[in-house]
Parts: sequence; C-alpha cells; structure tokens
Amino acid sequence: MDPGRQVFTVDLLERYAAKGRGVITCMAAGNDVIVLGTSKGWVIRHDFGVGDSYDIDLSAGRPGDQSIHRVFVDPGGSHCIATVVGSGGADTFYTHAKWSKPRLLSKLKGIVVNAVAWNRQQITEASTKEVILGTDNGQLYEIAVDEKDKKEKYIKFLFEMVELPEAYTGLQMETTSIPSGTRYYIMAVTPTRLYSFTGLGSLETVFAGYLDRAVHFMALPGDIPYSELHFYIKQRRAVHFAWLSGAGIYHGDLNFGAQHSSSNGDENFVENKALFINSKLSDGAEAVKPISMALSEFHFLLLVGNKVKVVNRISEQIIEELQFDQTSESVSRGVIGLCSDATAGLFYAYDQNSIFQVSVNDEGRDMWKVYLDMKEYAAALANCRDPLQRDQVYLVQAEAAFASKDYLRAASFYAKINYVLSFEEITLKFITVSEQDALRTFLLRKIDNLAKGDKCQITMISTWATELYLDKINRLLLEDDTALDNHSSEYRSIIKEFCAFLSDCKDVLDEATTMKLLESYGRVEELVFFASLKEQYEIVIHHYIQQGEAKKALEVLQKPSVSLDLQYKFAPDLIMLDAYETVESWMTTNKLNPRKLIPAMMRYSSEPHAKNETHEVIKYLEYCVHRLHNEDPGVHNLLLTLYAKQEDDSALLRFLQCKFGKGRENGPDFFYDPKYALRLCLKEKRMRACVHIYSMMSMHEEAVALALQVDPELAMAEADKVEDDEDLRKKLWLMVAKHVIEQEKGAKRDNIRKAIAFLKETDGLLKIEDILPFFPDFALIDDFKEAICSSLEDYNKQIELLKEEMNDATHGADNIRNDISALAQRYAVIECEEECGVCKRKILTAGRDYQTRGYTSVGPMPPFYVFPCGHAFHAQCLIAHVTRCTNETQAEYILDLQKQITLLGGETRRDSNGSLTEESISSMTPVDKLRLQLDDAIASECPFCGELMIREISLPFILPEEAYQITSWEIKPHNLTNLRSLSLPL
Repeated sequence: MDPGRQVFTVDLLERYAAKGRGVITCMAAGNDVIVLGTSKGWVIRHDFGVGDSYDIDLSAGRPGDQSIHRVFVDPGGSHCIATVVGSGGADTFYTHAKWSKPRLLSKLKGIVVNAVAWNRQQITEASTKEVILGTDNGQLYEIAVDEKDKKEKYIKFLFEMVELPEAYTGLQMETTSIPSGTRYYIMAVTPTRLYSFTGLGSLETVFAGYLDRAVHFMALPGDIPYSELHFYIKQRRAVHFAWLSGAGIYHGDLNFGAQHSSSNGDENFVENKALFINSKLSDGAEAVKPISMALSEFHFLLLVGNKVKVVNRISEQIIEELQFDQTSESVSRGVIGLCSDATAGLFYAYDQNSIFQVSVNDEGRDMWKVYLDMKEYAAALANCRDPLQRDQVYLVQAEAAFASKDYLRAASFYAKINYVLSFEEITLKFITVSEQDALRTFLLRKIDNLAKGDKCQITMISTWATELYLDKINRLLLEDDTALDNHSSEYRSIIKEFCAFLSDCKDVLDEATTMKLLESYGRVEELVFFASLKEQYEIVIHHYIQQGEAKKALEVLQKPSVSLDLQYKFAPDLIMLDAYETVESWMTTNKLNPRKLIPAMMRYSSEPHAKNETHEVIKYLEYCVHRLHNEDPGVHNLLLTLYAKQEDDSALLRFLQCKFGKGRENGPDFFYDPKYALRLCLKEKRMRACVHIYSMMSMHEEAVALALQVDPELAMAEADKVEDDEDLRKKLWLMVAKHVIEQEKGAKRDNIRKAIAFLKETDGLLKIEDILPFFPDFALIDDFKEAICSSLEDYNKQIELLKEEMNDATHGADNIRNDISALAQRYAVIECEEECGVCKRKILTAGRDYQTRGYTSVGPMPPFYVFPCGHAFHAQCLIAHVTRCTNETQAEYILDLQKQITLLGGETRRDSNGSLTEESISSMTPVDKLRLQLDDAIASECPFCGELMIREISLPFILPEEAYQITSWEIKPHNLTNLRSLSLPL
C-alpha cells in the first residue's frame, strides 16, 4: 500500500445535524440524501444534491417520549420509511421527498420494523414497487406505495420463521428478468442466522413455496444482539455481500445469473464464501467486535469503538484506521454507526450530533499486489493499471515456473515481459541451463507479443528461432538414426511445427538468410516449402523436375501468381518428363503463347515415338489452331511439318484444305508459309499436298503437270478449278488431253474413241481440232469423221446466232433514229394567262425587266422554261430561285456559267422551237455548250416537283439569319402602374 496516499479519508460533513431535535439515533443515505432519526421523534432530511433540508415530527399526537428506532431511504433518495417507538407502542410511517406530511402505515401498528429491502431494479421516483419489511418478531411483510395516491397500495404478510423466531436485523433483495418471468433473490439476517430465498413469480408466490420446504440458511452463533447485512452495488447490480455476525464477517460473491437446477431454484447463489474472524482486529489481546460496518468493492469498514478499521476483503489485512473529530460531549458515547450511499459511492459515520463523510480514493490501485501476494495471478493481471505492473506479475509467474524447472511455462511468461527484465537476461537464463526448447518457445512467444512496427527485432528473433528449429531437427536425427525412415512422432511433430512457423513468419524472415540456413542444414524439403511461401517458384519447380515429379511441378505452374515465363523456361524438361500431363496443363492455362513453346515441342518431336502412340504436340497444336484460333505462322508451320512426317497424308490434306481465316475481312485463308509448305511436301514426297499448294498459289500449270504424274483425275479436277481465265483453262485441259492421248496404249480406233469421250468431259471447251495435233501424222481422217462433222455443225450454229444478233442491232439503230426525229418535233402549249411559278406574273408578258444575261428574247416575249409537269418559269426567275434554294457550291457554279456566257457575248441562237437536231449538235459554238450546261444546272427537273423541293422539308421555317424576325414578334411588358380600371355598365 502506498503510504503517501490514503485509500479512505474522513471529513466532517455536518457538526450539528440534529438541529436541536434531540440526539441522532439512526441514519440512512441514498443518492446524496441523508435521513436522520432523533431521540425526540423527528426525522431530518438533508439533500446535499440541491442543498436543501427539512424536518418532520413523527411524535406529534403521541403521548410520552418518542424516539426514532430505525429510518430507511431508497437508493434514489425519494422514498423513506421510519419507525417510531415510545410508551404508546410502535408506529411505522412512510414519507416521500415531495410530501410535507408523513403517512402512517396503520396495518403495521405496534410492529417494530428493523430492516427494509428495496427493489433496486424496478423502483422509481413515483412508486416504490414491492418492498420487503423485516420486523423484530421474525415476520416479513410486503408493501407498495405510489406517490400520487398519498397512501400505501397494499401491505401483505409474507413469511414468519416459526422454528427460531428472531428479530430480522438486515434485508436485501435482487431481481432478474428471465423469459418465464421475474426471479427474486432475498437475503435476510438475524443475530445468528443468514437466510436465503429465491423463486419465480411474485414475492407472495416465492415465500408461499417455503411453507412446505426448508429454508436455506447459514448459522453463525454469537453473543451480540445486533447484526447487519450489506450488498456492494456495481452498475446497479449486487456483486458482493457481507454479514456482520457475532463470529465475524461472513462474506462472498453473488451470482444471480447462474442456472438453477430445480423449478423453485437453488437458494445457494453465493460463491467464494469466506469468514473474517474478529480476532484479526486485535494484536493478541482480547478479541473486539465491530458494532457496525460498511462494504466497499475491496474493503470492509468496521466500526470498533471510536475508530473505523479498514480491512482488505481479499487479504484480510488491516490497511488503515480512521479517526473522527468529535465534540467533547459526543466522545463519551462514541460513534454510533456507519451507513453507505451506493448511488453516490460514499460512506457515512455518525454520532449523537455530527455526520462524518468517508470518501474512497481509488481503492483498487494496489489490489494487483494483494492478489499477487496470494498467488492469484489472473486476478492480479485483471487489476493491473499499467504495463509495469503486468510485467511484475509475469515475472513472479516466470520465476516460479523456472525455479520448479517448468522451463516451457516459464518461457511463455518471460515472453510477456517488456520492461522489468531485458531480452538478453532472459535468453541467458535458458542458455545457462541448456534449455534450447524453452529458448525456442520464448522466442516464438516474444514474436507474438512484439508490435508489428518492431520489424528489425522480429526478423532477428525469427531467424534465431529458425536456426533453433534446424538444430532441434538435427539433434533428433543424431539421437535416432531411424527417425527419418520411421517417421517418429517427435520428429514429425517438430517438422510440422517448423513448417507452420515458416508459414507464419514468411513475411518477416529475410529470404536470402533463411534459404542459406536451410541449405546449410541440408533441409531440402523445407527449403522448397519456404521457396513456395516466398513465391520463389523457380526453385520449387526445379526441385520437382529433378525428383521426376512432373505433376507437382505443373501444379505449381498452374498457380495464378506464377509468371508465364517459367512455363516457357521449364516446358522442354516437363514435356520430356511427362508429355501427356504437360500438354493437358498447357491446354488449361490461359494466356499461354504457343509460339514460345515451339522449342519444347520440337525437342519432343525429334524423339522417336511408337506408331500407335498419340502425338501430344500434334494434339496441342490442333487445340491451338482449331479451338484457340491461333494465327501464328510458326505454330501453323510446325503443325504442317508434323503432319508431313506422318505416314498417312490425310491429316495433312485436311489441314491444307482448311481456310482458317475464312470470313475475316481482308484476312488470308491460311497462316502457314506456302513456300515452306511446298518445299517440305516436295522433300517428304507428299505429291497430292504439293498439287494443292500449287493450286492455292495460282500456279495451275505446275499443279496440273504434277497431278498428271500422280493421278489424271486429280489433274482434271485441278484444270477445272480455273474459271475466270478461259485461255488458261483451255491450256490446262490441253495438257491433260495430251497426257491422256500419249498414255493410251490400245488400238488406234480405241485411242481415238477415248479421245472423243475426253472431249465430252470438257463441256465443249476443247474441239476436235484442238487435239488433232496430238495424234500421229499417219492417223486416218476417217477415224475423226463424226467428231469433225459435229464440230462443223457447232460452227454453223454460231454463225446463225451472229446473224440474228446483227439484225437485232440494225433494227435497234433504226428505232433510235426515229426517236431522235420525234424528239425534235416536241412542243408545249402555253396559255396566255399562264403565270410564272416564282414571280406570279404572266409568262408571255413583255418587258425589259425580264431580260436575262445570255438569253435573247424572241420578239416581245422574255425567255422562259416549261416543264412536263405544267409549271412554267421566267428564265431569270428560275435562275434566281434555284440559286437561292440550292447549296452554295451549285449556286456558285450557276453564277459562273452565267458570267462566262456574258463574257463570250456570242449570239448563236437555237432553233425557234428550242430543240436540238443532229446538225445543230455537231455545229455548236462554245456559248451554246455553256447554255446547255446552264440548262442542265437549273432545268434538269422542276424546282417545285423535284428533289430541290424535297430537301426544303427539313429546313426550319425561320433560318438562323432570320432570327431578328422572332424578336420582332415578342410581346414586351408595359408599365401597368398607369393603367386605370374601368367599370363597364352591365
């Protein structure tokens, strides 16, 4: 205990608290409210919270001397119960803080109330709820009072102890709410016994249950007539109790949340019970007995004579003695008693005149030492206030374990120490006694307790722990040579623990240092494991390949965090180790570039394979080409090479015939190199493939020539592929025909018959005269008679067709001449009243205003245009309208034509009817050509019926340059102040 700071201090609160109303006989406190009872029957209420005080005379109207026997106040300071005793008997009163007059509880007439239990959980300022009263004749009553009713709601008799009728000197009550209702816990004390009651429902139901069963009690016989029961309240819940009895202080913890085994409940809700014997209050002399007490969280305040001895409830040691500043007349009688204010956390003592306040100053500050001395380490840690205090608790535990040679447990406690003992001192302790396992345990626990910011310390300690693990493993192997082969339990356990350590500390261990340690100790498996944790996959994969475990290596490569570069690096070794698994892995790996795998695939392909064995590289390349739609020429060339080396060329031909780029805009049909493919196929003597490649490269003559060496039918098919070049097609068929004729070995007539049959296969492309040079000079013409006659008949039919076409052409030319002559005679009739579509003036009106540049008026009439639809326009009006409505480029073109016609100034005139004849067209002057161009520009279609009018539909009614027209129509507000209202007569 810190001698410089007292836990409890005494201060005089009120010197003459009785105010001349007699001497103080009893006192109660709650929520900064103190209620005193005097020897003259007065109740004095001091409210220190608001600084108010008033007196109530309970002796009024009662004969003889009256004295307040006991006074009780609830924890909130609102409700008060007082018992007055005199020559006329006993009466009990209830008063409220807001009342000026007390209320007599008439049903308790003649009954002395010694104890009251308030329902702390449910009581309010307006209502007491249920309250239990204990009397001096061993009876219990229930009472409830509502402040607004100005009287008690009810007073019920609850219970009477018939077996040993003693006065109740103390009562306490707690309630808890459970799903099935409210459970009550009641403790009552007499001078020799402590009773406990509990049950569900109402108080009446709870006590009714004890009519047919025994009451649970604790008996402590003594020779004192008084007794007290106190609860320590923490957060509105009782957690400790203490009973002042003749034998001493019986105390313990309260557990109101425990499950009860029976329906009526287990009355023994007290835990950690203990008895403080009164003899401990004196030093070998005659035992003294306290006359009153109070209970704090960790201490008993015991009133012995005129002193209060403060006893630690846990260690049962007296820590302080409190003295009171009494007046001379009060010293003789001494301090009467103690009471507590659980709400305010204060304690009070009183004598016949004065009130003293006992204040608490952090009573739990040294409780950790108390628990530590008692070796209750968990409680000591719970009461520590700072790291230094915790370190001292851990140090005591560690040294105790170290002394008992429980080194592993000591290591765990040492690891929690941060201040009172250095890291070096602790490690030397374990090194001195050669306890490597305990040292390792200490290091591991130390890592757990260090802050994340202590990176350097964590790294160094982790590295040291790694070396200790490796040393332990080596020692196990040296002690038992068969440990590795037999996989002993300790060896397996330490290996598993080491791997878990590496996994936990992978981010704090230095990678290079750790790997060197593992390598120096020859721990290959752990090295691979750590490399995997650090994502050094190259080391892991290399190890698996050396061990021949391709599947494990591929599993590592399948991880998303593994770089694709490692796939390419180890591909040659893996495919040689297990081609099937490697290719399957490649096919399931995304974003793999097959081009970078070509070296591995070529290495695999260079090795001999069984005839019926599946070629894994071909399988993978087919997957790339057909499923992934790979377009890399290298991939296609390699697949082509592998196909060409197979005995069966069917796969090669199918590959060459596939158009992999078909449907792609501006894309090729194939992605392999055709020149390389041709050289390869020629080298491997794949002639059909060569024919296909020649044909694909549009080298049809070479294709047919090579096909003739393989199969004439193939040559015919190749020759027939040419469709857009008739001469080349004929040439190819002639090559086939020559080969067929020269290869025939039968009789001459048979050869000629076969040649004639061959001509029919060409669908008329070749004639008999085309193949005659291929026959020998001595062949008789009689053998070709039928073929020659058939050819002549075909020529005759072609001549007749040409004649018919010539006649048709002559007839068409005559029709065109007639149409031209008819066109020259076309005219239109204009009414004299016909108006111009633009200016609305008459078309035939004479006047100089209608003279147009480049046009000469015919007589008095201005030049004009008439359209087949019936619309007519002056030439000047039509030019102006078209120029205004067409686009800017066309308008400039029209104005330029007008300007050129004006500059040339020619007077070449059209015919009077405006038509053109063949002679006029051939003899046109430049001015006439310009006029024709102007006519095409302005009069190619009617401006009201043609495309010009259709385009105007999308134009707005008001153009941007006409925006001023909109503003001119806006209605502007006028000044309405000068307007007068006119009344119109109805």
